[in-house]
Amino acid sequence: MLENYPIWTFAVPPIVGGIIGYFTNDIAIKMLFRPYRAYYIAGRQVPFTPGLIPSNQERLAERISGAIMGSLLTPEELQNLARKLLLPERVQAAILWLLKLTLEQIQGSNQERAVKVIANILRDLLGQSLPRLLKVMARREDFLEPQLNQIFDQVVLELRLNDDQSGLVADWLIEGVIPPDVLRQAIVDFLTDRNIRVIDEGFRERSTGTYWVFANLVGLRSALTRLRTYCLDEKAASNTRIAELSQALGLRDRLQELLQNFSLQNLPVSTVRQFRKTIRDSVRSYVQDKGADVVKSLSSSIDWENVASLLLNRLRNSEVFDSSLQPVSLELALVLERYLERELETIVMQAIPILSIDQVIINRVRATPARELELAIEEIVKTELQAIVNLGGVLGVVIGLLQSVTLLWR
Repeated sequence: MLENYPIWTFAVPPIVGGIIGYFTNDIAIKMLFRPYRAYYIAGRQVPFTPGLIPSNQERLAERISGAIMGSLLTPEELQNLARKLLLPERVQAAILWLLKLTLEQIQGSNQERAVKVIANILRDLLGQSLPRLLKVMARREDFLEPQLNQIFDQVVLELRLNDDQSGLVADWLIEGVIPPDVLRQAIVDFLTDRNIRVIDEGFRERSTGTYWVFANLVGLRSALTRLRTYCLDEKAASNTRIAELSQALGLRDRLQELLQNFSLQNLPVSTVRQFRKTIRDSVRSYVQDKGADVVKSLSSSIDWENVASLLLNRLRNSEVFDSSLQPVSLELALVLERYLERELETIVMQAIPILSIDQVIINRVRATPARELELAIEEIVKTELQAIVNLGGVLGVVIGLLQSVTLLWR
């Protein structure tokens, strides 16, 4: 019976089935990407051109973006990613690097620009911001109260003049404040007719004994009147007599001794407290009225660029500044960490629309050529795609064998 059928009758079905199954799957996989563009015959688009993925690349981009944003890059995952990226150690290292880079830039070719920037900052701080701040703070009742009290208690209250200082002040008082001409004019102003009458009557009423006889017979009116007349008519001579009298009485030495022994500590406590309060109120009133103008005039008279240059040069050679970069960066990192603990969720929710990650993914997939997509997918699942092709060949061989067995059974 079997002699009536040649052997190829049973061998052809498995071979043909294997070839068809293998190449059919291979063609199907190729048709996912190829052809890369559409073809037209007689103005009609040839079916299955372009391939499945190129013809649906925009929809594929939206699906990929939706899948990534919906299940992979969720807000929670982005927050976890941000926490991992913004660990205090990493943030500190980044801040330290930025501080060192800034310092190198300042010390390098950008020093002139840095000098101008710092000079403008100092000028604005002292010339604009500080005067406005002084005006506001001077309205408070306790403005500079601890500082002024400390200065008064530690400086003013302990202040005492030495021998040379008291001598200079005594000379200034005698020569500048109360010279002979001033004393002469003071005597003239004091010896008015009324004052002379009051002095004479008082002397008459209160005198006793021998002084009573002199007061009632001679009196002081005529003597005081002649003294006033002498001071008015003989100014130069009067000044000379007053100077001689001052020297004879040792007025300078007495003033020097008085100034040297003077101390606020010898005053009553209530007087000292009132004096301290008066000084504090005077300073507060002066700062409130004229402090802003004084600060502005001081700011306009300062060469801020020179000050900024000196400051930068000092910082450049300062070991303290270099050693302080590490703790400063650590403190800034801790501050940022505390801020992120409270605001990270809000920041991420605000950053997602700004970054537009989904649109970036869509644009990237759209802009990728179909050939690059094919190469990328084949590189990822090359083994799996080849297994599908091989599986098609195996299934073709199995189906061919079934046909051969069926033919043999018949």
